[in-house]
Amino acid sequence: MSRPSSTGPSANKPCSKQPPPQPQHAPSPAAPPAAATISAAGPGSSAVPAAAAVISGPGGGGGGGGAGPVSPQHHELTSLFECPVCFDYVLPPILQCQAGHLVCNQCRQKLSCCPTCRGALTPSIRNLAMEKVASAVLFPCKYATTGCSLTLHHTEKPEHEDVCEYRPYSCPCPGASCKWQGSLEAVMSHLMHAHKSITTLQGEDIVFLATDINLPGAVDWVMMQSCFGHHFMLVLEKQEKYEGHQQFFAIVLLIGTRKQAENFAYRLELNGNRRRLTWEATPRSIHDGVSAAIMNSDCLVFDTAIAHLFADNGNLGINVTISTCCP
Repeated sequence: MSRPSSTGPSANKPCSKQPPPQPQHAPSPAAPPAAATISAAGPGSSAVPAAAAVISGPGGGGGGGGAGPVSPQHHELTSLFECPVCFDYVLPPILQCQAGHLVCNQCRQKLSCCPTCRGALTPSIRNLAMEKVASAVLFPCKYATTGCSLTLHHTEKPEHEDVCEYRPYSCPCPGASCKWQGSLEAVMSHLMHAHKSITTLQGEDIVFLATDINLPGAVDWVMMQSCFGHHFMLVLEKQEKYEGHQQFFAIVLLIGTRKQAENFAYRLELNGNRRRLTWEATPRSIHDGVSAAIMNSDCLVFDTAIAHLFADNGNLGINVTISTCCP
């Protein structure tokens, strides 16, 4: 199973949390819906593996409402609810100062006086009339300026904004404690400059070679795969999901939106010693990350005993195949 790496000296550099490096990818067939299978297998894949970056250390759209142009009258009405401090909307429960000025609850907790009239904010006075108006108004998503066209009831706003496709993207590199946020278009540039140890391989079929899988503690192996005009992040994570029981979790993420991810399928395959373990699924968007998939075991999951069945001298090769889905 062990094969020489084809990626050159940079292939074995660790990613941002600087443990040892790790490898990637190999060929496989096309991918269907999520399912894991183990069976007797013939000879393994012949693709050339490359080293995946390793990170050691501890190892989420919806919303109702409507979309479309907002009338000037509607905009004028919602502007009455703008907080004078953060310019977000003042939503129920709505409190006012003694002169009737509004400020959102988040800002109110940080203020000692009304930002409009400098009057006292105490005692708390509830503005029930404005709350009734707020219940009859649809508010724009806070990410309207970056493209979201939804307008929502105030009770739906927080939940939608937590998963809105237009919210900023966080760094998808697992375990790196990187606080970067930015647009989807800026993600690859960030990875190339801030996480240079991550290797990128071209092609639909590659071998993701994870080296030193016996490293203690929580470890992540990360690699990029480029094909069909898109970039995919391959992640193998080792952690104790249950106390005293170490497991490996392998998944593919698309550097793209959830809608774009629906156009692809991926297949992960372990081969060796007349055994085969495969997992086929739709890739997740990096907006969703790996945590939810691991929590729900919605990825390729195997324990250390199975890992050793397929490993060669502590190195584990995973064949990765990306395919497009028929419309």
